Amino acid sequence: MKILVINGSPKKEKSDVMHITRAFLDGMNDAAKNEVKFIHAVDQHIEYCTGCFSCMRNGGECVHHDDMRGILEEILDSDLLIWSYPLYCYGMPAPMKALLDRTLPLSSMAMHKVGDRYEHVGQADFSHLRYVMICGCGFPNSKHNFEPAAAQFKLCFPNNHTIITVPESPMFNAPEAQIVTVPRLEKIKEAGRQFAKDFTIRDELMAEITSPMIPEDQYAQIVNGTVQ
Repeated sequence: MKILVINGSPKKEKSDVMHITRAFLDGMNDAAKNEVKFIHAVDQHIEYCTGCFSCMRNGGECVHHDDMRGILEEILDSDLLIWSYPLYCYGMPAPMKALLDRTLPLSSMAMHKVGDRYEHVGQADFSHLRYVMICGCGFPNSKHNFEPAAAQFKLCFPNNHTIITVPESPMFNAPEAQIVTVPRLEKIKEAGRQFAKDFTIRDELMAEITSPMIPEDQYAQIVNGTVQ
C-alpha cells in the first residue's frame, strides 16, 4: 500500500503528534509492508487559494505554479492519506489548511446531490483513497476540543475515513512521561495493525487510545506548574 503522510505541524519530525503517527505506521507495517512518504506542509511552497475557480473550469489547471501540482500527483498516486497535525484554534495549522484548500483542482464546478447535501463532482478519480486523521491537543481531555476539526474532516472526506484524536499529546515529547506514553504508543501500534487488516479499529481500542493518559486534574496541574 502507498501511504502519504501529510504532516501539518511546523515542528515537523519533532511534532508531538508524529509520535502517534509513527506508532500507527509501525503497526501497519507489522501487518504488511507499506511504501510510506512524508510531506511536511511547512516546507512546501504553497500559495494561498484565491477562489478564482479557474482550476474547476479548465480541467484542474491552477493559476499558481508551485509545489502543489506535485503534491496532487502524490495524493492521486497513493492508497492512503494520513493527515497528522496538532490542534490549532480547534482546527488544523495554517500550512496544512493552505494545502487542503489547494486540492480544489480535484473537483469541478458541477454539483450533485448526495443524501441531503450537495457535493462537487470530481475531475479526477480518487475513489480508491482512504483517509486517516491523527490529531493531538494539549488539553487534558477531548471534550469540546476536537469536534470542529473532526467535522471538517468528515465533510472533506465523507467516505473511507478514520479519525484518531489524542489529548495530552505534549507528553509524547516528555521523556519523564514514558511510563504512560510507551504503553499508549503500543496500543496505537495495535490500532495500526487492526487498520491494516480491514481498515477498521475496534471500538474498545479506539476508546483507549483517545482517552487521557493520566488523570485530567493531574495533567492540568502539571501544565499550570502547580504540582506539589
